[in-house]
Amino acid sequence: MQRRGVWFEKPFQVAVHEESLSALAPDQVLVQTIVSAISAGTELLFYRGLVPPDLAVDATIPSLAGTMHYPLQYGYASVGRVIAIGAAVQDEWHNRLVFSFQPHVSHFLARVDELIPIPENISPVQAAFLPNTETVVNLVMDGAPIIGENVVVLGQGIVGLLTTALLAQFPLAQLLTFDRYALRREQSRTLGATEAFDPTDAQALQRAQARLPAHGADLTYELTGNPAALNLAIELAGFEGRIVVGSWYGQKRAPLDLGGKFHRHRLRLISSQVSTLASNFSARWSKTRRMNVAWAMLARVPLNQLITHRFPVAEAARAYEMLDQHPEQALQVLLEYA
Repeated sequence: MQRRGVWFEKPFQVAVHEESLSALAPDQVLVQTIVSAISAGTELLFYRGLVPPDLAVDATIPSLAGTMHYPLQYGYASVGRVIAIGAAVQDEWHNRLVFSFQPHVSHFLARVDELIPIPENISPVQAAFLPNTETVVNLVMDGAPIIGENVVVLGQGIVGLLTTALLAQFPLAQLLTFDRYALRREQSRTLGATEAFDPTDAQALQRAQARLPAHGADLTYELTGNPAALNLAIELAGFEGRIVVGSWYGQKRAPLDLGGKFHRHRLRLISSQVSTLASNFSARWSKTRRMNVAWAMLARVPLNQLITHRFPVAEAARAYEMLDQHPEQALQVLLEYA
């Protein structure tokens, strides 16, 4: 059969191609995609050609195996319905709604161990937020917020907003956020931020420091995708403050001030990445347990208000162009499949 797939042809060029799908193997199912979510932070690195050329596209997702070279397919948030099953697959999988870490395609073949059944209380659109929500659960675990702490989140894209939404459920002293776009700051306050600041405002740092106690922020998240923001995180952090870096910078570089304050205040930079679990959790936690927490969090966050655009998959190029040229207009962008 034929399917439609989104391809990154080269930097700043996206196309949708008709392509043949191989025959269904006995241990596979055929899934018809309903919706897939664009993860703007990561996918714009591919769109802009900012992924290191010697890097694996994704070392942990079988559907994204291979090294970084164009043309390539990407994406990892597909939700669909099983429309055919192989001879060795149990009948209960037929017609089931599932999530899978797949690129943006209208149909895909997968083994059942590559699928995650969607709980009955979760809609397909909600399920498309699962990868980012799992990432946020991982960020919160790695930051380990404590009652009464002062927490700052830099960056209010989808990952930043979901992080704010989860942190707002903790009994913190206050939760401050930063983002340059007014739409994101407005959503940040709606989701529970005490105050949201514009980092391009010359007085933003001073105003935020005035809100913080003299010892500064206890916990800071850097989720902007901009390595220069690490210097702002250092300025805001208090003595022995924790700075969790959830951004992936690709090939972007920026000078980092590791002089006076960073050195003398014993600040801690913590890398957080969702592909693995930190060793201090591994005795009790598994990826399955973390995923179950992510499903529970999906039901507690008002996700519909975070969706600003829906594009038919045939218009995928327009979706990426809009995200690249007008990020101030967008939060979550979905691709829909008729």
